[in-house]
Amino acid sequence: MSGAHTRVALYYAPPASSAWWREGCEWLGRDAENSREFPTSAHAVTHAPRRYGWHATIVPPFHCAPDVTLNDVLAAARAWASSIARFDMPVRAAELGRFTALRPARDIDDERLRAIAASALQALAQLRATPSPESIERRITPDMSARQIALLREWGYPYVFDEYRFHMTLSDSLDAAAMRASIIDEWTRRIDTLGPMPVHGTALFVEPEAGAPFTLWQRLTFNNVQEGA
Repeated sequence: MSGAHTRVALYYAPPASSAWWREGCEWLGRDAENSREFPTSAHAVTHAPRRYGWHATIVPPFHCAPDVTLNDVLAAARAWASSIARFDMPVRAAELGRFTALRPARDIDDERLRAIAASALQALAQLRATPSPESIERRITPDMSARQIALLREWGYPYVFDEYRFHMTLSDSLDAAAMRASIIDEWTRRIDTLGPMPVHGTALFVEPEAGAPFTLWQRLTFNNVQEGA
C-alpha cells in the first residue's frame, strides 16, 4: 500500500460495530473500511465526502517523510491513542458555510476535540514530509485569514490548533439554502434515534494515489480499550 504517492491521514471514525458507522456509510454511499459502494438517496449531494469516507479529520492527509513507513506512522499513532480517554458526545447537524456537517453539540466537547487533534498533530509531526513552498503557496485562497495562512505554511494545513473545528461532512458545497436545511432536518431526526456519538478511537486512512478514494486501513482504540468492551 505504501508508495511515493501515498498519503495517510488520522481520522475519527465511529466504531465499526456501531449504528453511527453504518448510518454514515449508508448516507454517503460508501464503506471505506470494506471498499463497498451502494445506492443512497443522498448520492447527488455526497460526491466529495464519499471519496474520503465517513470521518472527521484529526490529522489531515500527509506524505511520509523520507525513510518513514506507514508502519512507523501506525506505531506512533497507536502510542498516541493509548493516552486518550474515550467518551460519548452529543452532536448536532449544522451548516458550515455552504456545506452541512455534524458538529459537537457542547462547547466543552468542541474544545476537548481541539486539544486531542492538536496532540495528535504534534505526535505525528516528525513523520510527515514537509510540503514544498510552491505547493503551499498554491493552496492559499483569498478567504484565508493571516493566521490560517501562517498555519498552512508551518503545518501544511490551515485548520489546525485554534483554527480546528471537529466536523463530519454530510454534503458537497450546496448553493441552495433549502437543500442544506433539508439535510439538517433529516440528520436531526437521525441523531434523535442514534443518541450520543461514541468517540472511542480513531483510524488511519490511506489514499494510495492522488484522487483515489481513501480507505480505512487501521483502527486505533483509545486507552487500548477494545471496541465493545
